[in-house]
Formats: sequence, C-alpha cells, structure tokens
Amino acid sequence: MPNGHQHQHPTPPENAPQQRPAQHAHDASPAQVLDLDAEVLAEHLATVTAWLPVQTAPAEILDLGAGTGAGSFALLRQFPDARLTAVDSSAAHLDQLRAKADTADLGDRVRVVQADLDLAAWPDLGTPDLVWASASLHHLADPDRALGRVHDLLAPGGLVAVVELAGLPRFLPATATDERPGLEERCHAALQQRQGEQMPHRGADWGPKLTAAGFGHHDRLTVEVDVAGTLDNAVGPYALAVLQRLRVAAAHALPVEDLAALDQLLDPTSPHSVLRRDDLAARTTRTVWAARRARDDTPVTATTAGRTAERAPAGWFSAAVEAANCDRVLGHERHGIDTLLAGGDATTTG
Repeated sequence: MPNGHQHQHPTPPENAPQQRPAQHAHDASPAQVLDLDAEVLAEHLATVTAWLPVQTAPAEILDLGAGTGAGSFALLRQFPDARLTAVDSSAAHLDQLRAKADTADLGDRVRVVQADLDLAAWPDLGTPDLVWASASLHHLADPDRALGRVHDLLAPGGLVAVVELAGLPRFLPATATDERPGLEERCHAALQQRQGEQMPHRGADWGPKLTAAGFGHHDRLTVEVDVAGTLDNAVGPYALAVLQRLRVAAAHALPVEDLAALDQLLDPTSPHSVLRRDDLAARTTRTVWAARRARDDTPVTATTAGRTAERAPAGWFSAAVEAANCDRVLGHERHGIDTLLAGGDATTTG
C-alpha cells in the first residue's frame, strides 16, 4: 500500500500550472484518516450499532477488518458487558487499537488478532454472538466464502452485520473550486474507475450473498451522513486528510489544471486551503445488512447464481474449504479505508 513513497513528476511545459509531489511527509497516514473518520462520524456509527436487531445482548463480538477500532469501540459502548476480538491484517493498526483500549480501561475486554482473511486457514476466533464487518468484505478475493465461514463461526441465533460506505465522503460544494468547478467529483470518478477494475465486489448488494451463505431473513438500514464543518471542528482536518490521499490515488487520471487546483486546497498556508473554508460538510451514506444464523443446525436452502444448494450443518463449510484450499493462498488486498483511498493498490472505517 502507498505509505510514503515519493512520486516524481516530469518537468511541466513552460507556463504550465505547477504540480507538487503527490505525497509529502506531512500527508495524513492511513491511521490518521481512520481516526478522523471515527471522530466525525461517531454519532452516525452509534446510530448503526443501536439499530442492530440483536435478540439478546451479545457476550462475544468479532470485528472483521477492525482498523484502528472505530467500530470496535462503538460496539463496546453499545454492549458494555461484551468482550470483543478485533481482526485486521495490519499490525500497526492493531497496536493502536490495543493502546486505545488500554487507555480507556477496556484492555480486559479486547483481544486483537492479526490475520489475512483470504488465507485458507483462519485463526481461532471463538464462537461470537455478533460478527461486525465494516467496509472490509468487498476487499476480499472471495467474500462469499468468507460469509460462509462467518455463518459457521456464529453461535446459533447469532447476528452478522455487514456495513458499507457509499465511497469516500464528499466535502466541497459542487461549484468548488472557482477555477475548476466540479473538481471533487472528477477526483472521485477517477478513483471509482480504478476501484471498479480492482475491487469487483465493491458496491455489492450483500442481502443475496447473506442468503447464499445460509442466513435467513436480513434487515437493512441506510443512514445518510451530513456533518457541517461549522458544527464540527474535525471536518476540516478530515477533509484535508481524505483529499490528500485521494490526490495520490487519482493523480494518474486528472489533468494538470485539476491537480494545481487540488494542491491549493491541500496547502495549509494557501488562502484557498480546505482548512480555511466555511462551506465544508462531510457527506456520505452508510448501509447495513444484518442477518441471523438459525438457532438449530438444520440445513438451510440457499439459492445462488441460478441454482439451489443445500446448506450443511455448522462446521462443514469451514472443514471443506480448508481441505480444498490448504495449500493455496488467494491474492489479498488490504481492507479498510486506506485501500479505498489507494484505489486497491494497497484497512476499514471500522
């Protein structure tokens, strides 16, 4: 994943707008973006966790693609008697999550596990009552297989919640900037084209996938996010962090004039900096699918890809997959917001 590599640009023609290098030492790190995301969208994340249709408060929670812990800590607040296992492929993110848990006196309720969920063999993740996967499954090579394994992991009657974001947040009005109206949308369009090629499961309807994995009826919630910068001082730094990394991901497809205008927004010393604007707002959409494992082990009929398959009792899927794939490792793309920002070159808003 891109984390500090310097990109060299050819010398532009005379009188052409000047570009700066695509990344600087002061650019936001993936962890900083995750932390700002958690801060700005905390209220909306709390809305999602409060909505979860659990029948009884979970005792064991599993967070797949935990990042630096935005979802983990929201779940721990919502379910104060639960213990949580946070899984991520980034050791650095898990170190930060662990440090936050210790600082908040939650260390005895949190276990961290570094794992690549595209590998055939998963570590022992217990028997959770609730599995949370936020902006992570679409980065896996085979999310259908992962959902099948989640089904087998869950305690009977347990709940899985799949959370997706409608792309990166938008911050600027459509008319920005004065010289290059629609600049932000062009940046997002360039990124989405790249992501579409590298992450085919992004934007999927997870309802049918949950059914195919053996789950029953699923509930769905869509939350519209619109946080004004005038009401939250973190929106400006959040916009700066996201746009900095968006520039790295989309620079290959943007004209030099767009890059020059974007650099003005990203320069904290510029009068045009996003840190000086009073018209910013963090806008995005969260969609949540929640489905329950049946309380008994009776096989469930699941229809997928035009054919009907019978779901065997718990444990069968994991054993069969591991036997068939024990010596094969699927290609893995880092999950979470950094991959989202990097267009698939490289973990979650949590």
